[in-house]
Amino acid sequence: MITFQESVHEIMSDQTAIIFIHTPLCGTCKLARTMLETIEITLDKNIFYDMNGSIYPQFLQDHKVESIPCLMIIVNGEVERKIYAFQSVPYLYDLLKAYIHVGK
Repeated sequence: MITFQESVHEIMSDQTAIIFIHTPLCGTCKLARTMLETIEITLDKNIFYDMNGSIYPQFLQDHKVESIPCLMIIVNGEVERKIYAFQSVPYLYDLLKAYIHVGK
């Protein structure tokens, strides 16, 4: 995962960005992280931005994040989709394959 160090504006202006929003003590977030890391390992590519929601409460409020964990998909600077149910790795991959460029 790509650590969320760049400015929020920089990431929001990316062509496509997928942000994994979590908090440190969230058990469900740890399970979701494992699923996302499995996708990254399988594709041999860092795909997701890693955001600790505790550090960016204004971002969560501005973008109406309803719960944690959240996988936020940004396309052309706009929030296109928010995923809250991390059901399985195949489920996530099927949802995300339209946004992931599989080439290295």
